Amino acid sequence: MKLKFNHSAKVALLVTAAAVSVSASAADLVFASWGGSYQDAQIATAVKPFAAQAGTNVKTDVYNGGIAQIRSQVQTNNVTWDVVDIQMADAIRACDEGLLEKVNVAALPAGKNGTPAKADFQPGGITDCMVGNVAWSTVITYNKEAFKNGEPKTVADFFDLKKFPGKRGLRKSPEAALEWALLADGVKPADVYKVLGTPQGVDRAFKKLDTIKPSIVWWEAGAQPPQLLADREVSMTSAYCNRIWTAIAQDKKPFGFVWDGEVKNIEGLAVVKGTKNLKAAQDFLHFSTSTEQLAKLGSATALGPMRKSSISLVAPGVVQYLPTNPANQKTAVDVDVAFWADHSDDLNQKFAVWLGAK
Repeated sequence: MKLKFNHSAKVALLVTAAAVSVSASAADLVFASWGGSYQDAQIATAVKPFAAQAGTNVKTDVYNGGIAQIRSQVQTNNVTWDVVDIQMADAIRACDEGLLEKVNVAALPAGKNGTPAKADFQPGGITDCMVGNVAWSTVITYNKEAFKNGEPKTVADFFDLKKFPGKRGLRKSPEAALEWALLADGVKPADVYKVLGTPQGVDRAFKKLDTIKPSIVWWEAGAQPPQLLADREVSMTSAYCNRIWTAIAQDKKPFGFVWDGEVKNIEGLAVVKGTKNLKAAQDFLHFSTSTEQLAKLGSATALGPMRKSSISLVAPGVVQYLPTNPANQKTAVDVDVAFWADHSDDLNQKFAVWLGAK
């Protein structure tokens, strides 16, 4: 899945800052990310400050996910992106194909509190070729006005139509839906993928989904869940955490979060193999994933900084909505990208059959 933001036009934006040192000079650096408000936040919190500090011209481009664009650049020896914001699953695939530079963990800056980077990053935050910058999650959210006598607290409550009546919104995908079905049926977060990797576990998950199937309203675009809640078409729904934060913070919607069982994904930065600006690209990656810059990005987006030392620096009105806030991820399910790489085709096929069954 992609980070869910409104995507801007696929045009390059140029950010140029005056050199702070006469000795600081380099070729233009190109940073590719997802566009929209997310990339706007990255420009404000990382691109512009880095350009000013390093005296480097930084251009940004829009990336649409996957590894085809990266592969084409590397294989044709025409690398136009230096650093790319990439999802973990794609970073692992690209790394396996030799399309990304390896990460030198020892070169990553320590946290502001002095903690070495390896210990400062959240679990899974550093892979062979990617350094995590944010986590985003699929969560259960609800309209508080629908449950004035007691609000839902757990994944099991999402499946309890008697105690918490109303329609349920779910993304039309097996991802998150199957994990939640098993959690609601008593499987521990740490065991979800082990159980889901068996035929019996798959049957168990779909059987649990059967209990709410007539009450499900399916959605596909990330903008839909807040609207479904606002229009009272559903009383609870799955949603991308930052979408609901925006609805609460900017639109003043009476929405609540169920952090139990959040399904958490990691996003990160990687340097494209063959870049002619290797040193500048690595410097930008180190700067962008430092404690302070990740805290600023988290404050602007409510996406979870991947450094533990960043959490306490996030704006007070935002920190409680971060998917990496320790209080929110006690029962999180960290997406197993290897599992989905192996089982995605089969589970998507089974999901399609289940959808069509009466």
